[in-house]
This record gives sequence, C-alpha cells and structure tokens, in this order.
Amino acid sequence: MALNVAIQMDPIESVNIDADSTFVLALEAQKRGHALYHYLPKHLSFRDGKVVAKARTLQVRREQGNHFTLGGFETIDLAALDVVLMRQDPPFDMAYITATHILEHIHPKTLVVNDPVSVRNAPEKLFVTHFPGVMPPTLITSDAGEIKAFRAEHKDLIVKPLFGNGGAGVFHIKPDDENLNSLLEMFTTTWREPVIVQRYVPEVRQGDKRIILVDGKAVGAINRVPAAGEARSNMHVGGRPEKSALTKREQQICDIIGPALKERGLIFVGIDVIGEYLTEINVTSPTGIQEINRFDGRSDGSALEALVWDAIEARR
Repeated sequence: MALNVAIQMDPIESVNIDADSTFVLALEAQKRGHALYHYLPKHLSFRDGKVVAKARTLQVRREQGNHFTLGGFETIDLAALDVVLMRQDPPFDMAYITATHILEHIHPKTLVVNDPVSVRNAPEKLFVTHFPGVMPPTLITSDAGEIKAFRAEHKDLIVKPLFGNGGAGVFHIKPDDENLNSLLEMFTTTWREPVIVQRYVPEVRQGDKRIILVDGKAVGAINRVPAAGEARSNMHVGGRPEKSALTKREQQICDIIGPALKERGLIFVGIDVIGEYLTEINVTSPTGIQEINRFDGRSDGSALEALVWDAIEARR
C-alpha cells in the first residue's frame, strides 16, 4: 500500500548521503512506492485548528552532489497524510518541544514517528533515569554543593549539559582537576537547566556502543571508539566506528527498556551503552543506520531502514 509521507527535517541539501539515517529512510520509502514530501521545522504551522506545512515533493537518489530533487512549495494539510517522520536534529529546545505539541494534533490518525508526546516526555538523559539498575551513578542538579559531595564520593566524573547533543559540552573532570568550579559557573551562565554528572566509566576507552532498537527490539549495533586524548566517542569529533555485536549485558538492557519503547510508540530509537551501563536513550533523531548496515553486510530486506519501514507499515 503506497503511503503519503512527509519528512520534517533539516535541509536536505546538507546531508551526508553516506552517513545520514534520514536519507536512507527516504530512499527505502521511495523504493516501496511511497510519495515523499520534505519540509523544514520552521515551515510547520498550526492554523485555525489545522496542522499545515509549507512542503515540497521530494525524490532522492544515491548520487554524490545530485542526491535529491525538490518540487515547488505547496501548503499541505498534514492530517491528510499517512505518516510524518519527525527527523530534525536536536537541540531539544523549546522550538523542538513546540513542534511536538503541534504534531500531537494529528497523531495517531497521521502516524508521527516517533510519537510526539513520547518524544517530548523522553529527553535522552532523563528518560533513562526511569530504568533502575542500568545507569552509572548519576546526579542531576543545579546545586554546587551536591555536585561537590558527589565528586568526593566518586572522584572521576563526566559533567555535561542535560539537554546537550552530539557530545557538545561534555567534560571529563579527573580527581585532581581544579576546573570544576569554573566549569559549573560557565554551565549556569550558559544554561538555566540542571547539569548531569556521572561517575566516569573508564570502559569508554574501549568504545561507546550505539544500539538501534526498532519497535522495542535490538536490531544492530556499532562501537564508537574515542580518538586519542578525547573523552567523547561521537564520530563527528573523531570517534572511530567498529563492527560490534551485543553482549549479554547489552541484550539485558535492551530487554529491560524495549517494552516501554514499544508501548510509547518510539519506533526508531538509538541507545548508548558504555561498559555495563546505559547512558542515553535517543528518541529525537537517532543515527547509525548506514554504519551498522555496512559493518554487518545488511542490504534489502535486512537493512535497518527496511525494518523501520516494516514497523511503520504494520501500523497503517
């Protein structure tokens, strides 16, 4: 059954077609005969009870420098479509939250992936706190005294903004580091939200594993190894991707959180695991599909984007 699909995303012109997960989701949808529209978050509107977008028809192809064709702008009623993919990148700020409120008006008659209510209620670093026994020792606070007490107990820390993304603002504070007070001053000047402080997990030197779950089931993983002298494993800051399979502990973590993801309509999710610990549950615009496909030799029906679309089509 052909579907009418709108993709709310960042500019299609700027995507890396060899790495971008949204691009291969669009390729797979097109392959299945679905009609595609593209629009930017700024072109989403609520007008007189309707959710509309200034959108353009979209065709995609895997050709460097010639990977898309957009039609002319037209205002479309998103309630008349079958699926909306909410795929713009964070930051998870008030603009992002507002978009979830607007899209909530059309879901689930028009299937929004991921469910906008659940996206709003599941910030990456907060949602994980609802699953006891899977996180490293963690503190979320604005209280400098609490942070100092936590440091006295755990010594070696990671400090990061609660709503940061892509590794931005992540600091490794070693026991002899004298910069914690200055760092907290900078954080409170830059952000109003609390910070998240975690005990440093030294296994990060062996990698930070990204695991993809589709409809609550683990379907693939990739290990991301930090560059020398770097505490972050994100690939855009020099992390090296490696082929990986799930350990027994990682499968256990997926089994713990999977039912909650499925129940909340979080169809496409990426989680981050370091050593024995789950550190984030990414529900906004998870990535990693193409890297896992390449390392695992996945193609056609076994490719991760095909599994995502199987799950979407099962709901229509």
